[in-house]
Amino acid sequence: MDGNGRWAEKRGHNRVFGHARGAERAREITRECARLGVEALTLYTFSTENWQRPAKEVNFLMKLLSRYLKHEIQQIVNNNFQFRPVGFIDMPPTEIHRELVKLRDATAKNDGMYLNIALSYGSRQEITAAVQGIAADVAAGRLPLNAVTEEEISRRLFTSESPDPDLVIRTGGDQRISNFLLWQSAYSELYFTEKCWPDFKVEDLQEAIAAYSARERRFGKVLNITGPRDESRA
Repeated sequence: MDGNGRWAEKRGHNRVFGHARGAERAREITRECARLGVEALTLYTFSTENWQRPAKEVNFLMKLLSRYLKHEIQQIVNNNFQFRPVGFIDMPPTEIHRELVKLRDATAKNDGMYLNIALSYGSRQEITAAVQGIAADVAAGRLPLNAVTEEEISRRLFTSESPDPDLVIRTGGDQRISNFLLWQSAYSELYFTEKCWPDFKVEDLQEAIAAYSARERRFGKVLNITGPRDESRA
């Protein structure tokens, strides 16, 4: 959900104004994804690198997140979402950690859309932690070396409960994934838009999904070959 600060600055506001608008947009997009039958939605809210931002901005973001969690808990429960915090959730302030755990536990028995909030998240750090855990188990004899499979690594990641993403959308104009779900998005379709997150409306989401639906996903295979091999499809 990129571009909140730049969106605000272009309009003569401070960056925190953009984050507030971005939170409103997240609420709208989440509900539309549920309406469309999306199985899992992961919102990249705050990265491990974002802790390096100015203290005033970080403090506002934490307060905004706390307010969002408190105000949305009943809506998230009532909409049957399965709320999952994704990241190193011990790093945020104690109040935020408490709200994350409370909301996760309150939706533990729900069976609707996974709503993953990536907070204090970095994919390289996530993979490193998973590998360290596996190495410790192998060294202690709890896990045989031949049991270190792709499935075992996936099981150790923060997103182990939800499926890998089919589509990764990045707003704000940058065409990179910036340490987001590196393992999980190995076969994801990528969609980039110049629109900053506060301008990314329901219609833009629908357009992104339509573009995704028009793509042929081969996963390294050759599909729909009925006659002589068409090398252009390989």
